[in-house]
Amino acid sequence: MKIQVRDVPPRSVWALQQAGVHPLLAQLYAARGVHSADELDDGLARLLPPASLRGAREAAVLLADAIASNQKLCIVADYDCDGATACAVALRGLRLLGAQNISYLVPDRVIDGYGLTAPIAERVKATGADVLVTVDNGIASVEGVARAKALGLQVLVTDHHLPALKDGQITLPAADVIVNPNQPGCAFESKAIAGVGVMFYVLLALRAELRTRGIFTVRPEPVEGLASTSSGRTEPRLDSLLPLVALGTVADVVKLDANNRRLVAQGLKRIRAGALPAGVASLFTAAGRNATVATTFDFGFALGPRINAAGRLSDMTLGIECLLTDDPGRADELAKTLDGINRERRDIEADMREQAQLAADAMIDEDEAPPPAIAIFDPDFHEGVVGIVASRIKDKLHRPTFVFAASQAPGKEHELKGSGRSIAGFHLRDALDLVAKRHPGVLLRFGGHAMAAGCTIAEEHFDVFEQALQQVAHEWLDAATLTRRLETDGPLAAEYRRADVVDTLHKEVWGQGFAAPTFSEEVEVVSQRLVGEKHLALKLKHQGQLVDGIWFGHTESLPARVKLAFRLDADEWQGVKRVRFLIEGAEI
Repeated sequence: MKIQVRDVPPRSVWALQQAGVHPLLAQLYAARGVHSADELDDGLARLLPPASLRGAREAAVLLADAIASNQKLCIVADYDCDGATACAVALRGLRLLGAQNISYLVPDRVIDGYGLTAPIAERVKATGADVLVTVDNGIASVEGVARAKALGLQVLVTDHHLPALKDGQITLPAADVIVNPNQPGCAFESKAIAGVGVMFYVLLALRAELRTRGIFTVRPEPVEGLASTSSGRTEPRLDSLLPLVALGTVADVVKLDANNRRLVAQGLKRIRAGALPAGVASLFTAAGRNATVATTFDFGFALGPRINAAGRLSDMTLGIECLLTDDPGRADELAKTLDGINRERRDIEADMREQAQLAADAMIDEDEAPPPAIAIFDPDFHEGVVGIVASRIKDKLHRPTFVFAASQAPGKEHELKGSGRSIAGFHLRDALDLVAKRHPGVLLRFGGHAMAAGCTIAEEHFDVFEQALQQVAHEWLDAATLTRRLETDGPLAAEYRRADVVDTLHKEVWGQGFAAPTFSEEVEVVSQRLVGEKHLALKLKHQGQLVDGIWFGHTESLPARVKLAFRLDADEWQGVKRVRFLIEGAEI
């Protein structure tokens, strides 16, 4: 591993400090491309306008007409946290805006696969629906949308994924309206917005459309409230949806650009103030977290995995119902169920990760580097957990990684379902497209993003896929790209090694593309020991002062002096908070 220090533009640091930003935060923000305090304004008024999102206006008209004529709406969701929160936002928001006849359907990962398929369209029609609305899926569902239209359904696609490619050309489904910042011709600046964010923007546009139609006679107070009300013909506030928007945005690991950070900050503000759905509150309790000091880490590592577990091992309806209920007792029951499923997921993942690591080790000759890309299949793997395992192997080996499991769908046992995770410099979806062109028929289905993608292949084609992926990686990746680099914020001044600074940092919005602060410098290792047989507990001397450190999941001992990369944390014992370092890596 190579530890690197981010560049910090001095002029930006000075400008932020002049505006009253905490000196440490000024340095951290400047290193992440923030140049002025205006960029840190997380007010709702600073959100990008819905009018700039292509299709939002047309979607608003379609939905307003459907509400006016009491047509039946059916939301088709996805089985991950983004899809679950997007579904909950759609249902809650549309009801606030007057929809009376609305339901939802979420595909089963094993039986249905991803997205709006023709059979899903038929199931929607069988519910008596008039309008089908996708959330967090649909942009690649050409056949599914075509079937829905043939059945007489109006179709609104809301999505954020990249469109499908056919012979290298973008192919869009023939929906009535498509709202997706990544569709051709969309000028919306936040291309990284999550599926739940897209649906939230559609609701903002719908409210504006209903306003122009004179539906609302009373405007809400022009002050950001912490709850939404819709009494009589008062225009409803939609800010009660922001905790769900924030959760889905962070859990989907999309880039936290300025607009996404504002959405997340607004959601956190409401959660900390106690204005959160019952299900979200119960998930905090089930995870042993405190909602009054909620952080983005809670979303990404506590709440998000519990919701995702339902889609991986059971039925995402459990996760969606948890986010929809307003009954605290029902919310607690569902959250406990989700917690139990997540524990099962962790056990399955641990076994799979061990087997996957053994398979990966078998590919690597002693004292040699791993191949440029990794593909692993085991008939005992569970298809609901392959993405997590791929992420773990990718992190360990710093290689684009696909992990496959045999399909559990009836009649498709010969197919393998794979999930991939990538490293910077290797666009996974584009790599799959190149494999498909070079080896027609090998990829039955594929899609995704630069850093995460999925595909389905016949079991007999696994070796061909593995060799083809490695060939693309060999062509695209050089030695520098294949060297793991950990970007840090450099040395931590001793004056900031305080518990109150830890609290200050935890309150900020960090995540993908806006990394949490990680510091690095050479320290003295005073003592070290294993705890729980798999974590390294350290006593370090940092700038002359002793400080505790912990390196989770690491068992190899360190030299007496070593350059470490670490995050700041606080450990509380008998009411006293003590700073400790969470080790992220070492340059040895």
